[in-house]
Amino acid sequence: MTAQPPATQPPTAEARTGDRTTLERSLKPQWVWAVALGSAIGWGAFVLPTDWMATAGPLGTIIGLSVGAALMCLIAVSYGFLIRTFPVSGGEYAYAYTAFGRLHAYICGWFLTLGYTSIVALNASALALLFRRMVPWVVEWVPLWEIAGWQVYLGEVVVASLALVLFAVFNVLGTTLSGRMQFVFCLIMLAAVALLLIGVLVHPGASLGNLVPGFPDGAVPLSATLAIVAIAPWAFVGFDNVPQAAEEFDFAPSKAFGLIILAIIAAAGIYVAMVLATGAAGPWTELVAGEPVWGTADRMAGLFGPIGLLALAVGVAMGVFTGLNGFFISASRLLFAMGRAHTIPSVFAKVHPRTGTPTVAIWFVAAVCLVAPWFGREALVWVVDMSSVGVTIAYTYTCLAAFRMFRLSGAPERPGEPEGVRSTVKKVMSGVGALVGVGFFLLLMTPGSPAQLGIPSLVALGVWVVLGAIFFLWHRARQTTRLTDQEMDHLVLGEHRQTV
Repeated sequence: MTAQPPATQPPTAEARTGDRTTLERSLKPQWVWAVALGSAIGWGAFVLPTDWMATAGPLGTIIGLSVGAALMCLIAVSYGFLIRTFPVSGGEYAYAYTAFGRLHAYICGWFLTLGYTSIVALNASALALLFRRMVPWVVEWVPLWEIAGWQVYLGEVVVASLALVLFAVFNVLGTTLSGRMQFVFCLIMLAAVALLLIGVLVHPGASLGNLVPGFPDGAVPLSATLAIVAIAPWAFVGFDNVPQAAEEFDFAPSKAFGLIILAIIAAAGIYVAMVLATGAAGPWTELVAGEPVWGTADRMAGLFGPIGLLALAVGVAMGVFTGLNGFFISASRLLFAMGRAHTIPSVFAKVHPRTGTPTVAIWFVAAVCLVAPWFGREALVWVVDMSSVGVTIAYTYTCLAAFRMFRLSGAPERPGEPEGVRSTVKKVMSGVGALVGVGFFLLLMTPGSPAQLGIPSLVALGVWVVLGAIFFLWHRARQTTRLTDQEMDHLVLGEHRQTV
């Protein structure tokens, strides 16, 4: 009798998808905290207090930022749970996939890519703005053209481009280097903020009485405050960079929630400190009436002269550096995760053979951002304004994913259920977080809202949506074999597979 050949088993998901590329675990807790804090602060805390006070006054701005921080902490509950359950690169992309499938994951990832990349570009342009104020002769040479009232100089294009290339190189050289730099930059930034606030409070020419009245004349306090609350997704975007790097933690993912909360509180403190310093340095109504290009710089220079301007410049520079570095990390990890899952071309999942960093994704972010300085700051602000919509969508997906996974305390246990998934309080909080996300979205998109996006931002948003649909259909048509659900689970979640 001839022996029958053994029956062949169908290839496993691991076999058909090949080795799943992973990233090295090298990020320490203080570095992750610095990524969240430094990304949230950026340049805005040092440049925008005058604009915010023009909208809501000192009191409305402080209340609005504080309420926004509290709402972000509420949303962070869902992030903390999902990071602990799915400590993989991709963050919100992975959460949306787990709860709602591939299409929703792509939508979430597409909008996040826009948000993260545009903030990288905006921070680079903010560095050029700093040079314009401090040493204009460095950047104001070879005028090119004017866009939306903004004169573009070749000098500022060069400065912004050099910053983008430099931080791309830092990120390619290794996560340890970028994480350590982020922590040092944050410490210097905190020191600069503390120095400015204390200096204003003890200066005889400043007074907290300059913060009166709390709201602009004729403004409805509630509407004015809501206009500031509505910028919370932009003002605090950065804490959501933490899940993008979860795969690289060298500590227990359960610690991430505490790090996020500490980062949000510290970010709110910095925002409030700079509003207080700007408003107390002199009558804020006079400052707003003068419509200065950079009111905070004018006030610090008026009180302390070149020393005050230098301290402010150090704070801005550190905010820009932490924003550049933090969003390079998050944008590249998001692209890496989407490439690994074949949602976008798999070349994005390639890592450097020596440093283990997602090199292709990092250089792609740099290449896209290198286009931005040529269009001027005002045109870029349109893109960044509408990127708040994308960040809000990501927040909402995350809270909905957590809401779907959380179960009521008395619900029976299910096979494979992750630890701590049964909690009535957390289910309610994640549901409220989702409603907060929807509320932010409506504030940005509803006609007549105090925070409604302008026409240029809405047009840019429409273009991005159309491009996303075209790219999705094109990439799907090019796929010769569609991955099974098991294979997709393996690529997105690795060993952290879970049925929701």
